[in-house]
Amino acid sequence: MTTPLFNEFDPVSSKQWKQQIQFELKGADYNETLLWNSPEGIQVKPFYHRDEFKNAPHAMTKATEFKIGQPIFVYDLDKSIAKAKDSLERGAECLYFTIENEQTDVAKLLESLPLATTPVYFHLHFLSIDFVKKIEDIAQKTNATFFINLDPIGHLAKEGNWLQTPEKDNFETLNQLTLSVFQCSLISVNGALYQNAGATMVQQIAYTLAHANEYFNHIPAIKKPIVLEIAVGSNYFFEIAKLIALRLLFKTIAKEYQHDLEPEILVTPTKRNKTIYDYNVNMLRTTTECMSAILGGANTVVNLPYDALYHKDNEFGDRIARNQLLILKQESYFDKVNNAADGSYYIEALTQQLTEKALTLFKDIEANGGFLKQLADGTIKRKIQESADAEQKLFDDGKEVLLGTNKYPNKTDKMKHDLELFPFVKIKPRKTLITPIIEKRLAETNEQERLSTEV
Repeated sequence: MTTPLFNEFDPVSSKQWKQQIQFELKGADYNETLLWNSPEGIQVKPFYHRDEFKNAPHAMTKATEFKIGQPIFVYDLDKSIAKAKDSLERGAECLYFTIENEQTDVAKLLESLPLATTPVYFHLHFLSIDFVKKIEDIAQKTNATFFINLDPIGHLAKEGNWLQTPEKDNFETLNQLTLSVFQCSLISVNGALYQNAGATMVQQIAYTLAHANEYFNHIPAIKKPIVLEIAVGSNYFFEIAKLIALRLLFKTIAKEYQHDLEPEILVTPTKRNKTIYDYNVNMLRTTTECMSAILGGANTVVNLPYDALYHKDNEFGDRIARNQLLILKQESYFDKVNNAADGSYYIEALTQQLTEKALTLFKDIEANGGFLKQLADGTIKRKIQESADAEQKLFDDGKEVLLGTNKYPNKTDKMKHDLELFPFVKIKPRKTLITPIIEKRLAETNEQERLSTEV
């Protein structure tokens, strides 16, 4: 009979650990030396101990079930079909189609794909009952799993206008669809917008929840999972905790509407910390971000190619992005262990604090008229801008580091003649109902200055 190893040692309390640390500091102040505060107001300690945890938040993340997604922008139908087939043969497990044109022949797009075994997400830049019903008919005939990511609120937040005018038509259309579409999921929430615009993690969670809550209020017949599209950054453990907290809080809120389905969490790396100079570092950033997504319980991870900022879609960039996920899944044993983050006191502490702070902010939004009201009066944009400005100052002062950009830049690196895409904020003068929330990368001003000096 074996004796558990730790039974041979006397337990050490957190108080004893702290006393020993204070002794080792030789007079230095414990709080000033070893504690630090995140932008979310979360205090991070040098160690965490089980005697501090009695009712830690818990969510089964099922990391082994995550799917590798392939994004495809549908412009040339034949090329899109070929890319979809090739991606599936090379390791992709689900597809994410972005469709701008309502005249796209969606039946042709899908007819030769293995739909019975391949989940498909659709990001539509329009709201059309006829188009959605075409997709629904295909889903019923093939028993496919389709997520039609309709998000008029997200479109309003990002573009400043509704998908349809007037406002009520957006919800009337969604209500009609939820009553007639049974195979496909219809509703999504673009929470990635808030991250890419510079919101703190607490804001990202709270705004995503308040955004989703508007759909619960306006569309009572939601019977399918809601897709939460989330972006994750490089704060590794915080991002794991963010996704766990988001899932826990979503389920708590959804329960109030008798909606007992798990959210479908689709995650992509953030654009906010990506750079055009020393662009290979982007691969390191996206790798840790994908790891956070997996351990945080993402259902699908769609990686961001290292050159996505400045190159058009290309086979090499897509292959590298997909292979990063394949290595994580098949060679790093992420497909073998569920809930790998479970039992980490640090992650549990972060999850608890993010959950409490995000819930407080969510309640404040609801008490002050709800998400749509605060979106319309500019409160949401203003709060995000304040957070973005604070983070930008940290970057400009060198306190938030992007290697190869504001730390150890390669002065001989030239990019002016390699830009196929405009990698900066685009100004599109147009009449809008509200001031849109603008996504902006931290390195944009730095990069524009460098480009202007290139010979």
